[in-house]
Amino acid sequence: MTGTQRTGVVVTDIARADAATIDALGVHGVATVHEAMGRIGLVGADIRPIQDGSRIAGSAVTVLSWPGDNLMIHVAIEQCQPGDILVVSTTSPSVDGAFGELFATALAQRGVRGLVTTTGVRDVVDLREMGFPVWSSAINAQGTVKATAGSVNVPVVVGGVVVRAGDVVIADDDGVMCVPRADAESVLAASDSRVEKEAADRAAYQGGELSLDRKGLRDVFRDLGGRYVTESEFEAEHGGR
Repeated sequence: MTGTQRTGVVVTDIARADAATIDALGVHGVATVHEAMGRIGLVGADIRPIQDGSRIAGSAVTVLSWPGDNLMIHVAIEQCQPGDILVVSTTSPSVDGAFGELFATALAQRGVRGLVTTTGVRDVVDLREMGFPVWSSAINAQGTVKATAGSVNVPVVVGGVVVRAGDVVIADDDGVMCVPRADAESVLAASDSRVEKEAADRAAYQGGELSLDRKGLRDVFRDLGGRYVTESEFEAEHGGR
């Protein structure tokens, strides 16, 4: 929970980024956008996909639940719109299986693109078969209760990153990241520029140019004390093999 945020609140009128901007960020993917945004925004390696080959982006609908309790996921479904991604965190760490196939069925019907959760998930065979993408901290059959009020569309923390309702969440095989809603267009422009630069690099490497020379790294290596020696020189300096 961030700041003085209290539980028991559902914010119903969140703003979302432009849909075309969200989709374009999704095409670029996590690694490109992360680099373009200055290497920030990653939720970390603890949140991993349960499937391979999915790449999504969407507006965050956030859920703050109590550990071992999935009541607020039920509450949050009503607030979801097409193109959203449900982002679930808890007031203290919990890897209980708070999400499964029935939740995914309800969310898919509303056009939700996927789930990012710090909790565990279950019914993973069914989730994979139905093609509902999930990034979670665990796979765990342990069930949950519905006994404590949390909040929906308040700031939540996922892996050290604060995710606010309406922020752009991007998720693929490389992980999950968050782009603040207000920065979405400028981050897209930076990502476009990075893709253009990488295309030029790719063409150069296909033509045989070395990244060592293209990026001026040969001088960097030498400035750091690096040097090139022959095998015989190395053996002479280090007493043979």
